[in-house]
Amino acid sequence: MISTAPAGDGAGIAALHDVSEIIDWVQSEEVLARQQRLALVIAVADDSEPRSLSFLQSLSTHRLSCPCLAIVPAQASPELLRSSTCADDFIVLPVHPEELRSRIDRLLGRMADGEAAQVKMKLAEEACLRHFVTQDARLLRVLDDLRCMARANVPVLIIGETGTGKELCARALHHLSSRRNGPFVPADCPALPDHLLENELFGHVRGAYTDAHQEQKGLVALARGGTLFLDEVDSLSATSQAKLLRFLQDRLYRPLGSDRFVAADVTLVAAANRDLRECVEEHHFRSDLYYRLNVLNVTLPPLRERPGDIELLAKHYLRELAAPEPAASLAPSALELLRSYHWPGNVRELINVLMRAAVLAGNRRILPAHISIVPPVGVAARGAALPAANFHDARAKALEAFERKYVADLLQRHRGNVTHAAREAGKERRAFGRILRKYNISRFGE
Repeated sequence: MISTAPAGDGAGIAALHDVSEIIDWVQSEEVLARQQRLALVIAVADDSEPRSLSFLQSLSTHRLSCPCLAIVPAQASPELLRSSTCADDFIVLPVHPEELRSRIDRLLGRMADGEAAQVKMKLAEEACLRHFVTQDARLLRVLDDLRCMARANVPVLIIGETGTGKELCARALHHLSSRRNGPFVPADCPALPDHLLENELFGHVRGAYTDAHQEQKGLVALARGGTLFLDEVDSLSATSQAKLLRFLQDRLYRPLGSDRFVAADVTLVAAANRDLRECVEEHHFRSDLYYRLNVLNVTLPPLRERPGDIELLAKHYLRELAAPEPAASLAPSALELLRSYHWPGNVRELINVLMRAAVLAGNRRILPAHISIVPPVGVAARGAALPAANFHDARAKALEAFERKYVADLLQRHRGNVTHAAREAGKERRAFGRILRKYNISRFGE
């Protein structure tokens, strides 16, 4: 057993089965050098110990001559979880003694190749999909679809509002696919202006332009053998869309300054905040590029359409934020306030709100006063109905709430472009700006 956990943890696991030797990482190289004497290696990983990650990652290229069982902590990072799938089997703590015995017996029993491959794929699915916390039927169907789509090795288009988990979904597609041992390379499309797109995607050779003192690989080359993730692809200009279309049609690219084309070896996953069909109808997105990207597609529902998930997500992330200490609890009135909010930033916004609330509450009981969101009209600070007010006051409150939400939603839809938002609202830009200053709203709707 190789352990990076405290000695007591390793001894406790060893007591569940016949283990001939318990070592720490200082001894590990010496023992693994004589691995022909070993029947099984149990690697007890510590998420704070970089050598745990290094050892598990090395299993993908340097296989042991005996099976390896990885045991990872309950709050393991996504990177440690993904690396643990390089072992023949892995377990996330806590684990029942009988389950551990069963796993060890199965590894020592020399499973048939077909059965081993099936078990390994199941373990990979568990590691990739455990970060999706939901009981929503629509999202559960999406997770089922991901397993099938990952095997196809064709472009996938993910549609969803900001904060719904598009990159998490793209990473799951990568790690469930046959390219899981290759790189996952994300590209932020809004950060790729027209004059830099080719250089960023395809790279350049030395001397391609004045400051090109050495060769530089582009994102496509860096993703070779793996997955290239194009986030917010709907933000690309018409010029950039044309360049991307040519690449998708030919699956060839030419680094700037080079005299030869290179064949691309990547699976493409793209994501958009808006429905690209609508963008095509509005002539903001090329139809031919849309059909190239939309071979398979996934639509992620926003959090406001999954009210049953709010309590589940809140308790899950409070546990993650507090680990290894006990998680803060939510007062019923605080939970009601969370349920009543419309969550324009979706799960990402919920995590930020919970993080602030846990800090203000001192990781104890979270009350509505600790939650910094603006409840909708009719919901007071403790989640109860607002007291009766005269007509003038009630109308003023309702108007303020409407204006605040209306301009914030407009700015989000137009990605902070005040001119476009004002035009849709039917107001002059200066008048629209006065409303923003009145409610202290930034151009990004925050």
